Amino acid sequence: MREDFLHFLWRQARFDLRDLKTTTGDTLSIQDFGRHNQDAGPDFSGGQLRINGMQWAGNIEMHLKSSEWYTHRHDTDPAYDNVILHVVLNEDEPVYRSNGERIPCLELHGRIPAGILRVYWRLQHNENWIPCHYQLEKITLPERQEWLNQLTEIRLSRKAGRFTQRMENTHRDWEEAFYQSLARALGGRVNADAMDMLARSLPLRILLKHKHSLIQLEALLFGQSGLLPAVSPGEDPYLVLLRREYALLKTKYGLRPITATAWRYLRLRPNNFPTIRIAQLAAMLHRTGQLFGKSLAAADAKELTNMFEVKLSNYWRTHYRFGKAGRAGQRKLGSGTIRSILINTIAPALLAYGEQRSDRRFRDRAIELLQTIPAEDNVILRKWAELGWAPLNAGESQALLELKSNYCDQRRCLECAIGCQLLSRSYNREEDGPLLTLNEEASVWGLLNQA
Repeated sequence: MREDFLHFLWRQARFDLRDLKTTTGDTLSIQDFGRHNQDAGPDFSGGQLRINGMQWAGNIEMHLKSSEWYTHRHDTDPAYDNVILHVVLNEDEPVYRSNGERIPCLELHGRIPAGILRVYWRLQHNENWIPCHYQLEKITLPERQEWLNQLTEIRLSRKAGRFTQRMENTHRDWEEAFYQSLARALGGRVNADAMDMLARSLPLRILLKHKHSLIQLEALLFGQSGLLPAVSPGEDPYLVLLRREYALLKTKYGLRPITATAWRYLRLRPNNFPTIRIAQLAAMLHRTGQLFGKSLAAADAKELTNMFEVKLSNYWRTHYRFGKAGRAGQRKLGSGTIRSILINTIAPALLAYGEQRSDRRFRDRAIELLQTIPAEDNVILRKWAELGWAPLNAGESQALLELKSNYCDQRRCLECAIGCQLLSRSYNREEDGPLLTLNEEASVWGLLNQA
């Protein structure tokens, strides 16, 4: 058992509240359970109690064993002197404030409903793809939708926070931060770090000085990437020009290229090769230098998508890498890549911008953007679809990815609205999926006794 289970029981008042007494036999009445504290300090603040008729107000702390008070060094922290009740599964030793007063203790052992214990045990001890695999059908559509909406905002806010941090690191230059974020998104999972390094090594202000010359933009980006090949006899004039332009610009701006070993080609489709992505970035900057400003002004997802529909220079219409020519083509950004940019760069940037300016309109635009573009497609989302939870748009697909990676995989069922719904309801053994074996039933109580 984990301590967060006690937090859940307390938040939801899901334990036997009849004839409450402290471990010293004093009568206890709970008037206000307090507010759950997610930061440092006691677990709940603002609690109100009556103990033996005397009114108390203050903080409430929880542990599986009362001795953990000392293990966690709360006895040396003045923030815990205002704890008015110590809630534990088992009291194995009394706990005292720094002034020597004993802190009243409520023991929950024997007050937890057996049905909740069984559901909790199943959620925490199974090998299903998600802990509530066999109980999802018990969740109504409104409950599901409300939680997915919250998860969409949680995930988007975290990405907006990263964008804000990048903006702070670039001296509050929104365009620079957006350019770096866009470069990272273009790298995909394989070359994201390399594209990020490239963008940080080559400031946007330098590129914008050469916005009207595609060959100079390509020279700067390919030169900085370290991917320009060494001189060879009879090489393509395009390569000669790139090398010459880069040599001049490198000296002019004091540039230092990143290492070519940062890039990966293995298991990538040719259209996703880093050379193609760099050529596409150059084409975007050539067409629209200040991409963040244009993103703010875009009316809808269609206009945003049009920003990334660029044509490459002649060389890259017939090449995937430097050297031998291949089949001619436009080498356009795929719909999946553009969708990734909208999700991972533009929506977080809009939210970050709105938060910085206290303008809720940009938050609404970011959410609306996610809700108007198609859902992503990957193995995790296909598995959700098998369980009957197929995402309807990118907002829902982001929510389901957040749910799987940051809740289900980490067994954070008690911080998940779905897990809390399942635990808050009363189930009988016939309704609640596969029956526990006798050994499993014994394990439940064995785990509790070991806690």
